[in-house]
Amino acid sequence: MIKETREKREAQRLGPANVADGIAGKRAAGARGRRRFLQAGLLGGVAAAAGPVLQPVFGASPKSAAATAVAAADVPSFELGEITIGELQDGMTSGKYSARAIAEKYLTRIAAIDKSGPRVNSVIETNPDALEIAEALDKERKEKGPRGQLHGIPVLIKDNIATADRMMTTAGSLALVGSNPPADAFIVQKLREAGAVILGKTNLSEWANIRSNHSISGWSGRGGQTKNPYALDRNPCGSSSGTGAGISSNLAAVGIGTETDGSIVCPSSANALAGIKPTVGLVSRSRIIPISHTQDTAGPMCRTVRDAAILLGALTGVDPDDKATTASAGKSFTDYTKFLEADGLRGARIGVLRKAFGFNRAVDKLMEAALDAMKKQGATLVDPVEIETSGKFGETEFLGFMYELKADLNAYLAWLGPNAPVKTLKEIIAFNEKNAAKEMPFFGQENFLKAEEKGPLTTAEYVDAIKKNHELAGQEGIDATMDKHKLDAIVAPTGGPAWLTDIVNGDSFGGGSSEFAAAAGYPNVNVTAGLVFGLPVGISFFGRAWSEPVLIKLAYAFEQATKLRKAPRFLPHVEA
Repeated sequence: MIKETREKREAQRLGPANVADGIAGKRAAGARGRRRFLQAGLLGGVAAAAGPVLQPVFGASPKSAAATAVAAADVPSFELGEITIGELQDGMTSGKYSARAIAEKYLTRIAAIDKSGPRVNSVIETNPDALEIAEALDKERKEKGPRGQLHGIPVLIKDNIATADRMMTTAGSLALVGSNPPADAFIVQKLREAGAVILGKTNLSEWANIRSNHSISGWSGRGGQTKNPYALDRNPCGSSSGTGAGISSNLAAVGIGTETDGSIVCPSSANALAGIKPTVGLVSRSRIIPISHTQDTAGPMCRTVRDAAILLGALTGVDPDDKATTASAGKSFTDYTKFLEADGLRGARIGVLRKAFGFNRAVDKLMEAALDAMKKQGATLVDPVEIETSGKFGETEFLGFMYELKADLNAYLAWLGPNAPVKTLKEIIAFNEKNAAKEMPFFGQENFLKAEEKGPLTTAEYVDAIKKNHELAGQEGIDATMDKHKLDAIVAPTGGPAWLTDIVNGDSFGGGSSEFAAAAGYPNVNVTAGLVFGLPVGISFFGRAWSEPVLIKLAYAFEQATKLRKAPRFLPHVEA
């Protein structure tokens, strides 16, 4: 457990760079939110930047410069701003940087803009051992050479991913404060083996946004409200909101989020990141606080597709504790960078899912520009294509969540052992009721109550729902559409511009396309498509199971042709 008696000792050992954020961040209080699962229909998102090919100019005005100048004065320049894994490795090879110095710089950045200044509030806790770990990796580099591309690279991971260290794993809930898992999540083991420095945990929509239909994405009882760094009054999207906002704000080199439906691709869209939601089973889910074992997955959230490809390769592998990963044998890779081709769109056959358009005129204009860029790069567009099962599996998807949430969460809590602060979903519900002022000031826990009423996973209603989801979203949905039109991928807007964070009415998703790949368990890659009033908007490339190599190739080619990622400016509000 992280005990208050350790705080002074940790501050002295880690030095001033980690004091303001590492110790204080451990016991942040606040608000809530997370993923967003669909019951209301298509998911909403946000995305990213400005660039040479796609130049949306929605919302310029004379007062923009003044607003920008005011915001910029509060945000110090950053030596490692927008730096890539490759550039960091080059710096460590040349001696310009050490892993410890890099970690120190990022911790100072967290203190300056996440806990002070614009207070993005994306990091819920920093790792008190990060600098020691980095220093040991520096020594190893000198004696043996680097382990690989992630050696000494700082990573932020979502606070539902278990770490057996001095950080807690809480899913943002006060009910799990003091929870120190007995073992690392499998993907954390993989990161440590690769030489990554786990810099800290990111805030999230509490319980990955599954607690309520009226949640506020980016809010958790433990962590408070994460802000969108492009406009601080806007939402970062859930549930991997802290990873999205933190990596976009250059608080670490790369990050990891989790998704059940939309929670990697939506915050990646809203924060101008390349986000990869893998095929379910490509990346282990063991010892990650769950919602649904049929749809949950972890995945990379990075500022470039190349960095996301590097990180994905480090996470793959068959895990005896996650049966779904057995299907990845022979289908996974430890190096996805070999699929990065600048001309990867040439000759590709891409379907345009027009049904996902039309929710926002400005987004439609960005999508048309994106489609034109793909055609100029040699892609053949099949426009439109239709997934004929669209709209037929939303209710059964949610029903599956309710059954699996109870079973899977209870199993995770049992794994925590006798010292777990709460032992069952029923106890979490009771905790929330007892601590309603702190845990439920803005929205309730109606979905937890529904889940608690569900029976075992042998119930016919559940079995039928899961079978229907996979058939309608997968075989009869994405697969059938791709077979019919001989497609390499399908594209659609990931979501709309970030909405205003609203404690009264909750989230306001404008539109999106995440449910198709999510319900099928298939891969989905978001990449930045442009800006609307300075707010990022992303485009999704999705396709068949295990098609990550194809999707990464297409997304990378699009990224290289457009180069639309632009760092956030931490404006107080959008430029009008």
